[in-house]
Amino acid sequence: MVKVRIDRDECISCGACWSSCPDVFAENDDDGLTMVATDYQVDGEPGEGSIPDDLEDCANDGADSCPVECIHVG
Repeated sequence: MVKVRIDRDECISCGACWSSCPDVFAENDDDGLTMVATDYQVDGEPGEGSIPDDLEDCANDGADSCPVECIHVG
């Protein structure tokens, strides 16, 4: 499993990560910010996740697309 962390306070909700990797990232309906997909959240935390190893490249694509660099994988 690979850890994913989103600094949600830094997120500008541009959607680049959702477009790049919708398996890992999604828009939070409550606040419009990026969250880790519900299936992969740790303890229900929208900014903390643990994803299968086979999604690491996808998550890295999402992180690389983030203009404010608030997504951390690994």
